[in-house]
Amino acid sequence: MSVTLVLIIAVAICILVIFVSALTTSKAYTAVKHTVDPLEDNPHLEKMKPEDENQDK
Repeated sequence: MSVTLVLIIAVAICILVIFVSALTTSKAYTAVKHTVDPLEDNPHLEKMKPEDENQDK
């Protein structure tokens, strides 16, 4: 009897954790506006320019 009770409680906790994880993940994706940085402000483009010039030759 006690093993069955522990198993039921464990399954209930697992279902609760999965539900809360799905809820927080969905709120994170709907509450935050995801954007892409413009190319003009990208500091890595300066580092990439010499490599691009070498590949063209």
